Amino acid sequence: MGTMKRTLGNSGIEVSPMGLGCWAIGGPFLLFGKPDGWGDIDDAESIRSIHAAVDLGVNFFDTADAYGTGHSEEVLGKAFKGIRDKVVIATKGGFVYDTEKKELTGEDTSPAHFRKALEASLKRLGTDYIDLYQVHNWIVPEENVEPIFNEFDRFVAEGKIRAYGWSTGEVQNARYLAEQTSGSSVQHPANIFSYDPDMDAVCEENGLAIIDNGPLAMGLLSGKFTKESQLPRDDVRGANHDWVGYFKDGKPLPEMIQKLDAIKEILQSDGRSLVQGALAWLWAKSPRNIPIPGFKNIAQVEENAKAMAYGPLTQKQMDQIDGLLH
Repeated sequence: MGTMKRTLGNSGIEVSPMGLGCWAIGGPFLLFGKPDGWGDIDDAESIRSIHAAVDLGVNFFDTADAYGTGHSEEVLGKAFKGIRDKVVIATKGGFVYDTEKKELTGEDTSPAHFRKALEASLKRLGTDYIDLYQVHNWIVPEENVEPIFNEFDRFVAEGKIRAYGWSTGEVQNARYLAEQTSGSSVQHPANIFSYDPDMDAVCEENGLAIIDNGPLAMGLLSGKFTKESQLPRDDVRGANHDWVGYFKDGKPLPEMIQKLDAIKEILQSDGRSLVQGALAWLWAKSPRNIPIPGFKNIAQVEENAKAMAYGPLTQKQMDQIDGLLH
């Protein structure tokens, strides 16, 4: 599977079957007053990890200007010096932030904001073009939708971006992107515990790439948590955001731990780790799925990347998991 490339929709851009999500390497920041990062980070280790990923055949890196209010993009910019031609960069815009306070303070989905945001992202990433530019806002006011994508078409014509997409869990947004624009991809949360077949159907019918964020259920599918585990308040999983579905008050939900216990053995089949089994499940669900697990160190990157050698789970394994979970 290591050689089995994915294509980002109609763009012709080839990527590895999995990418890496670069939220965590942005470091601590706040979303409307609550922690939205993944704890402290080591930029030097982040850069070493990115280089290790490229050596292991991963060429797709997904970030956003919101992650660490620009810090994730800056780290990637340093890591990609001299190897820009070997990587495919995806980033997102649509949030307003205060870099001094490291805080996201609002959303702005006007075309003018996206143009300003794109220019800032290009500068931080140290590149003159972005391969995939995405709307980061799950929901966009109706009157802004068409103007945004008209502006994105201009970005393509100007050579500032090669393709564009939308990071959203709303099926009607995916349908709009597919039917009314030249968009290439939809990014949405997808893993064994949370999967939207309707989103897959729209993307598959229309040839859109599906970028799966949260493929490890915010780390739960790594198997490193027990019912007693407690994450700190400065971790996104401990900050009580209403959209965090696998943790409450920094503790894993007991029912999630039970579900994982039920399917552990199947995920670890054929010598896989739990992480590798979770990624294999997504590849088996759809040939368009491109999971983007997060990372903070080389060990995590290596474990993620080695999943490509195993490929997808078999239909029999998928059926067994389905039977145990439903």
